[in-house]
Formats: sequence, C-alpha cells, structure tokens
Amino acid sequence: MSVEPILEEPVLPQSSGWMAAEEAPSGGVNPAGLERLTRLDLLLVTQQMEQLEAVVGLKLTNQYIVKNIRGEKVYFVAEDSNILERHLLGRCRPFHIRIFDEENHEIIHLQRRLRCSMCCFPCCLQKMTVESPPGKVIGYVKQTWTTCHPRFLVQDSSKKTLLYITGPVCPCGFCGHDKYRVIDVEDDRDVGCIGKECNGVAKEVNPLSDNFGISFQLSLDAKMKAVLLGAVFLIDFMFYEIEMETKRIFF
Repeated sequence: MSVEPILEEPVLPQSSGWMAAEEAPSGGVNPAGLERLTRLDLLLVTQQMEQLEAVVGLKLTNQYIVKNIRGEKVYFVAEDSNILERHLLGRCRPFHIRIFDEENHEIIHLQRRLRCSMCCFPCCLQKMTVESPPGKVIGYVKQTWTTCHPRFLVQDSSKKTLLYITGPVCPCGFCGHDKYRVIDVEDDRDVGCIGKECNGVAKEVNPLSDNFGISFQLSLDAKMKAVLLGAVFLIDFMFYEIEMETKRIFF
C-alpha cells in the first residue's frame, strides 16, 4: 500500500546572485522553466548538508543545489517527506522532490511512491514520475530487473522508452567513482553520463554530501534532460543513502 508523504514547505535560498534566465526557444514548446536546459549539456548536483544533521545525526529532508559548468546556480532542489518516513523507512521512503528556479518557481516535480527495494523480488522495482507543475507528466524513470548492473528506462509522457541508464556492478560509492551510462534505445549509442563524484566533475566535494555530474547531448530534448535530472535523485536515494549514513558515523 502506498504511503503518501506529508508535504513540508522547504526553506528556499535567496535568489540574489543566481544565474539569469536564458532566452526561451522560439515556439515555446518546452514547459515553463525548462527552456534553460536547451542551452546546457552538463549539470553539477551537490547535496546540502545541514549542520544540525551532521552534529546530532537527525535525518532531515534532502536538499541539493544544481549548477552549470561555470559554477552558477541553475536550480534548487528540496525533498518533501515526513520525519517518521525518513527514520523508519530510510532510503525506501516515498517522497516528492520539488525543483525550483532562481525565482523560487517550482518547475519540475518528482514523485516516488513507497516500494520496497529487493534485488531478489522484481515485483517491487522502483519507478518515479517526472512532472511539470501543475501536474503535467513529462516522463518516467523505471527500474528494470537485472542480475548485475542496475538499469533504468527513461520514458516520455506516453511511456515510450527513449533512453536507458546502466550503472556499475557495485553502486555504493566506496568502490571508486561510479558511472552510469545514458544510452539511446534506437541505435544503442551513448548520449550522456551520470557520474557519482566521477572524473573531477563534482569539484566541491564534501565528505558529508553526495555529488553528481550529469552530461547529455546539447541537442537532447529539454524534457528528456529534465527526466534524466530526476533520475539522479532516484539513483541517489536507492544506492547512496546508506553511504551517507556511514559518513555520518566516521566524519
């Protein structure tokens, strides 16, 4: 049975100093707020570690900053969940993740329902819906069952699979710099990469935060770029929440 999280209003950063909005492409085919993705082929995602969480171990909602290659802030990301779900359900907890632009407008909404993640039982595979508020679905990220490498389907609003993501054998963060390939289903060609602190992409490395780099072809549809950005957070919750708990013990 799905457990819906209690939405909590996130504390948003001040907009001063944030990257100026880029011109919308002619025709306005992309949902509001996604037009700047048409100008980007690389994003850096850094989790923000609250001081209270680091000192006393209290599990707060996850928050992230998304930057471009020049280090300019593009988006602010905040999780909505309640404290019981975070402490009792851990990385399996349901969540809503809200992605905001520099003017604090929500431009992407991610939703994952409660699904117990067990590699031996493919009936409980993870899936996440990516929306453009208010409630317009732009795509899905769905886990598929595999014996070794984690694998995800990246689908458009009609549930047509356009891309897939394949990860390392040991997605844990302790075995090295994890890399997830983004592959076009039509010609089996690499069109992007999601890296967990890989190749120096995440330069502002904090031992108490998760850092990702995501690259994609500049010509890729902005809605698919938004779905791939959403996939970063699903991957983080599925494979690196345990790593974060270990870091809180040793750092």
